[in-house]
Amino acid sequence: MIRVRDVVMRLSSGGRPLTILDGVTLDVAAGEVCAITGPSGSGKSTLLAILSGLLRPDAGDVWLLGQPLWQLTEPEREAFRLRHCGFIFQAFNLFPALTAQQQLEIALEWASEVPPAEIPARARERLETLGLTEQLHLRPTELSGGEQQRVAVARAMAKCPALLFGDEPTAALDWDNAQLVLDLLVRAAGEDGSTVLAVTHDERLILRARELYPQTRALRLDNRDLVEP
Repeated sequence: MIRVRDVVMRLSSGGRPLTILDGVTLDVAAGEVCAITGPSGSGKSTLLAILSGLLRPDAGDVWLLGQPLWQLTEPEREAFRLRHCGFIFQAFNLFPALTAQQQLEIALEWASEVPPAEIPARARERLETLGLTEQLHLRPTELSGGEQQRVAVARAMAKCPALLFGDEPTAALDWDNAQLVLDLLVRAAGEDGSTVLAVTHDERLILRARELYPQTRALRLDNRDLVEP
């Protein structure tokens, strides 16, 4: 599902070149949950952006669902992401003018095969699963940080994507809600067949995921490559 070979990313810091990723290679199988850990500044979020088609690497190859991601044109990548990928952003990236339910409805309208008449019910069901029944009609400014994060998770999972990317998907959540989100991510892999790739600092969640789902793997990024912790 995800195949990465020799990915390199360099940036400039104080006028000097800085290598963020140096020859990263990775394979993630269909239906697998893969957690990437590592210290702050090790390039975890950068790697996730590259693998999800949001940031072009300086070198290396990425294949998603057999497609050579960085050989596609920008419109082709956008169409691919829209059809096959779900994203849980660390900064939430919710639309300010839309309610929680509308956040999901617009995602389903753009990128799913759900019949239009069924979209409102699907959006409500996803939000209610995450304990947001009372927040359906609230906008982002009316939600707490944890509630915004749960809306972002629900939106990413609404269309049952083949590829689900998460950048610290539980960072703003207390332990109970973090476990609820984790349960849903594991269910997405086990029941929907999604491949889940998430960046996280919370090793408790990795251990919990392994208890729930044997196809969970953790890798550590140390500024050079991905290694077993």
